Amino acid sequence: MKRAPAALTPFIRSDAVGAVLAELFLHPDEELTLSELGRRSSVSAPIVHREIGRLVESDVVVDRIEGRNRLVRANKSHPLYSLMSQLVLATYGPVPVVRELFGGIDSISELLIFGSWAARRAGITGPYPNDLDVLVVGDIPRRTLSEQAAVASERLNLAVNITRLAEDEWHAQSPAPFVATVRSRPMLDVLTGELRE
Repeated sequence: MKRAPAALTPFIRSDAVGAVLAELFLHPDEELTLSELGRRSSVSAPIVHREIGRLVESDVVVDRIEGRNRLVRANKSHPLYSLMSQLVLATYGPVPVVRELFGGIDSISELLIFGSWAARRAGITGPYPNDLDVLVVGDIPRRTLSEQAAVASERLNLAVNITRLAEDEWHAQSPAPFVATVRSRPMLDVLTGELRE
């Protein structure tokens, strides 16, 4: 069954392109191989190859060959670079930003984006999200989560709300109403890039 395109913005042609652009535009000085770009964005190799070809042709992305690797990065000299960066950050930026800020914390077993942002990413239409809901499963001090949420909010220019659950609460056979509701709606696994619908 074909999934509906993401409803985060009508200006980016596909969810895969949005995810790829987020990885490139949020790290504009970093060159990535196509395989690393695919791993970070959770986009398959053939799609990464095809979309990078299109982005290079339009001069949004620049590439170079080093040995057997094709390295790509955002083209900061493109006339629309600043505007594209803002659009990509606002729409597809939450995944790489949340992954960078929370992904390295050892005691986190699951890191999920849920709520309206995840719904738009799953193709459910509606107004642009006015916040970002993040579920952290594990035993992490609330202070650490609060500090990282403040950094994420500032970088994304979007309120980031963190909900922390213990492993047994999240995996309970008879979950609390909040957990049951979150499980029944779209969520994006930040660590794997998997969209759960």
